[in-house]
Amino acid sequence: MKGEVLKRLFRAVASDDSQAIQSMLSVVVEEERKLGHINLADQLESILRKSTRLTKSENPSTVPHKGSPATTSEDTASKVPDARPLTLLSSKHRFNHPFIVTIPRDSLRHHMILSDAVETRFRRVEREYAARDRLAHHGLRYRQKILLYGSPGCGKTMGAERIAWNTGLSLVKVRFDAMVSSYLGETATNLREVFETAASSPCLLFIDECDALAKSREDSQEVGEIKRVVNTFLQLLDEYEASNGLLVAATNLTKFLDEAVWRRFDDAIEVPKPTESEIEAILKQTLSSVEVGSIDWNLVVQKMVNFSAAQVVRVSQDAAKRAILDREELVIQEHLEESIQDVLASHA
Repeated sequence: MKGEVLKRLFRAVASDDSQAIQSMLSVVVEEERKLGHINLADQLESILRKSTRLTKSENPSTVPHKGSPATTSEDTASKVPDARPLTLLSSKHRFNHPFIVTIPRDSLRHHMILSDAVETRFRRVEREYAARDRLAHHGLRYRQKILLYGSPGCGKTMGAERIAWNTGLSLVKVRFDAMVSSYLGETATNLREVFETAASSPCLLFIDECDALAKSREDSQEVGEIKRVVNTFLQLLDEYEASNGLLVAATNLTKFLDEAVWRRFDDAIEVPKPTESEIEAILKQTLSSVEVGSIDWNLVVQKMVNFSAAQVVRVSQDAAKRAILDREELVIQEHLEESIQDVLASHA
């Protein structure tokens, strides 16, 4: 907590001004949030809300007596100079912006099955974020800008969600449909606005399909507007110094990325398709909520070689649905094999 904020809080306590105390406590909450102490800020915010509700319920002066006129907020404001109502914004309202959307924490997927090598790299990002203050003490900066790449459905989006979950950060996703404008010059301006908004408070800014913003400037078929957007994106990556936040970008099209983009990221992690053992683990994890009969897992896995993680999950979910709709008590080999054929047919 900054010294000036601490002095203002003590002055409010010393003056016994309850409204000033409430206002300063809300300032403390936001200061801790800006420092990246998300869990602490949420706990303080919860305590403050409970205290506010308790004070209102125990203070009879806030309830109008029968036959007496109700006191309005305007009356209260006129009695207390410069009185302002206490308004604490929850995490889902802090990023009210047309170009970004905040994913609620309870919607984040964070259980991933990865190879040991990839899991280690994800954990390194999360560990460095947790130890950011200790690293800064030695003049070191944690990995702040991460590029995830790999084939479609391999788990890049889930990887961003997993990092957000494990770091306690709000996940803020860029809305390309709203940001990319057909008017010349507006897309680069919108992109800059997104970065400025995300940098105002700790969050994980997720830019999916970043190749739309980082196409190679050597492509002669691209118009000047695209090259201006790429230049702006590179500049924003260079200038990105969020208040204890993270930036995660994802792409399927690595060969189309501008070469200069790779150098702007602190780490680039490939999320590959699952191996045979990982396919089996994903199948069993996804089917853990239903009963499973006798399955020849080796035969099933062999039919799913080169499937993406998303396709493996789809097979598992479809097999469970078949079992439920057929009024079976458990998932059997036939359900899985039929679901595999459906996935193969849809990608033929």
